Order: sequence, then structure tokens, then C-alpha cells
Amino acid sequence: MKNNLLTLTALVTGTLLVTACGKSPNAPAQNPMNAPVPVNAYTVSQEQVVGTDTYPGTVVPLNEVELRPQVSGYITNMYVQDGQLVTKGQKLYEIDRTQYQATYNQAQANLRSAQANLERVRQDAERYENLAKQDAIARQRVDYARAELSTAQAQVAAAQAGVSGASTNLRYSVITAPMSGRIGISQVKVGSQVSPGQTLINTISADNPIAVDIVINETEVPRFVRLQKKSAADSTFTIQYSDGSVYPHAGKIQAIDRAINPQTGTITVRVSFPNAERALIPGMTVVLRVRNEDIGRQLVIPHKAVTEQMGEFYAYVISGDSVLQNKLSLGTRVADKIVVREGLKDGDKIVVEGTQKLRPGAKITLGTPQPPAGPAAGR
Repeated sequence: MKNNLLTLTALVTGTLLVTACGKSPNAPAQNPMNAPVPVNAYTVSQEQVVGTDTYPGTVVPLNEVELRPQVSGYITNMYVQDGQLVTKGQKLYEIDRTQYQATYNQAQANLRSAQANLERVRQDAERYENLAKQDAIARQRVDYARAELSTAQAQVAAAQAGVSGASTNLRYSVITAPMSGRIGISQVKVGSQVSPGQTLINTISADNPIAVDIVINETEVPRFVRLQKKSAADSTFTIQYSDGSVYPHAGKIQAIDRAINPQTGTITVRVSFPNAERALIPGMTVVLRVRNEDIGRQLVIPHKAVTEQMGEFYAYVISGDSVLQNKLSLGTRVADKIVVREGLKDGDKIVVEGTQKLRPGAKITLGTPQPPAGPAAGR
């Protein structure tokens, strides 16, 4: 038994030695890293594009005023309904006028009294002046008369100021519209106590035209400055609601903020829109669409063919049985495709699938090219 086992071991060892000796030392080793990468190709072509950039925006009134009282008291009358259109100067609210009317009447009475005293003192001063010319009165008495006249004149001026202040408070007890527009929902009721400068009574805003505020990066400022020079509204600026529908009227730039925020590197742009139907309401969140330079027939490639490295974008261009890496300047995203402004030309074949395993100069094997797609529609 032991002899048979030794014989079997010797046979196996000999077989392995013969196999090893029979292998050619010049046979190349198989390196899977050099194997061609299977990819799918796409032929670059032009498509009809209407390119737009989108920005989140907030609807804001071009003019808005908060109504706050300038005198204290209780609301005694309301002359306007919530949401009503008002005109400048229209009476809106009334604060209890009893105290202010009484103060005004008292100020008027004080003024009349001061004026009467002034007239008496003036007559006395004139009489003393005439006696002094005849040397029939002491000079000191004339000086006293002149001083009393100056005092009486100052008292009249003070009384006139009192009348003016009382008249102002009486006028402030009736709150009128400082501008034409639409008034909001009242924050007070009849009987509510209000304090000057503190209580918010209501808000009036002008809603036609109205505006949308967006925030842009400082690198986009030159572009928006050029767009601001357009005198009339066109399809450059449009609004999309949160439900996907589009506002039917176009807008134009109303203003660009005076300075860039140093913390964020951004600046606010205000775009005005007509709003006769009051479809745009202050505070509403919308998407502002800005038409860009990608208009007409443009080179468009599938977005998945684009690779990103260190903030720059590339595509693998097929050259024979290998690939080259071209740097791209990209434009508008169009559905699942993207506009290429620089880096490719019409007719180039690029890798659309299999880019993960590629590097410049890598060998490839082509799969089934993707069928051409229909015209792209900007979103």
C-alpha cells in the first residue's frame, strides 16, 4: 500500500515538471488593464434650441407703504374694506378726535389771547415812545415798554406754534392713503388702541406694474447690465409658476442693486411685469426665466457624455480605436441633453456610455451607437 502511494506521488510530480518545462518562456502575459473598453458612441449634431436660464424669484411691489398712526388713541371709524383699491388722499381710518379737537380749540383761544395782549402792549409802547420824544416820561419806562412788546410778540409766536401742533395732531387723527394702490387686510378693529409709530394698521401696495426680485452671481452682472439697456419688454424675461404654467406677459429690468454683497458675492436684480389682472401677488415664489445666447441650431450632446474634473467639463472624442479628451464650454441644459458652445464640432463621435473606465488614449471597442434623437425643446 505504501509503495503504491509513493508511486502515485512521483507520477503527479513528474507530470507537473513536464508541464512547466513545456511552457514557452516568451509567451506574453495577459494584462486585463490593457484590454479595450467597450463603449457606445454618439455622433454630435445640431438641433433647434431655445435656451433659458432659470432663477428662483420673489414677487415684490414696486411701491409699498405701511400705515402706522402718528397719534395715540382708539380707532373710532373705518372707511375702507379689506383688499379695496384706494386713491391717494382717501380717508381710511379715524382715531378718537375728542382730545385733539379740544386741544386745538384751546390752542386757538391761547392765540387770540396772546394777540390781544400784543395789541395792548404795542399801543402802550407807541404812547410811551411819543411821550419820550417830548421828554415827558422817564427813559426807563420806555425801555420797559419795549421789553414788554418783545415778550408779547414771542407769546404770539408760541401760541401760533401751539395751534400748528394741535392742528397737525387733529389732522393725524384721520389716516388717509399716502398713495394709490390696493390695501391689505386690516390689522385693527373699531375700538382697538393704537400707539404712534408702533401699531401696524394696514399696508398699501401698488400691484400694477409689479416686480420679481432675483439674486445673481457677480460674474453675471455684465450680461444683466446689457439686458437692462433694452427699452421695451420682450420674451427675454418670463415667469413660470410653481405649477409649471407660464405667466403670459414679458418683463424688463427695473433696477440692479447698488452694490454686491461681499459675503455672498451676489447682487439683487429687479424685473418689472405688467399685472393688470393681479395674477402676481406680493410674496409669491416664482421662477424667472431668462433667455440666453443658446438660440437656434446648436450643438447638443447627451448630458451623460459629459465628465467633470476639478470643476471643468470634458467629453471623450473617438479617434480610430482610441479616445481623446476634449475640454468643453457648456451652455443650456435641454431635457437630458446639453448645449456645447466650444470643444466639439458637428460630426464628432463621442463616447456616451462607458466613460467611467476611460482615460485619454485608452483603446475602445464600439457597441451599438445610439439612434439619433428628435429636436430638443428648452425647458
